[in-house]
Amino acid sequence: MSNPIEEEIKKEVAANKILIYGKGTKSMPMCGFTMETIQFFNRYGYPFEVIDVLRNMEKREVLSKMTNWPTLPKVFIGGEFYGDTDILDEMAKKGEIEPLLKKVFGEAKAPA
Repeated sequence: MSNPIEEEIKKEVAANKILIYGKGTKSMPMCGFTMETIQFFNRYGYPFEVIDVLRNMEKREVLSKMTNWPTLPKVFIGGEFYGDTDILDEMAKKGEIEPLLKKVFGEAKAPA
């Protein structure tokens, strides 16, 4: 039988082209790493969502098992798990983020 929290996570990931599971919200990040990830995506101008899992230990545990990644934030782009800002910063240095976002958003960049 499938886990209802896992189903909820799958729906959230499917509903958002860029999704950050972090500590706090987009307007009130509760840790430096979540804030750093929000600032990272703000630079690109594409819409993204932040889901606070700070007070939901069960969801955090399910996310860690699903991704095999122990820390927050956890970033999904186009339904795929990419890790956190350490991974994203490396991808940005290699010029991989912009093409990925263009592909996920179908070339159309959102107005800034």
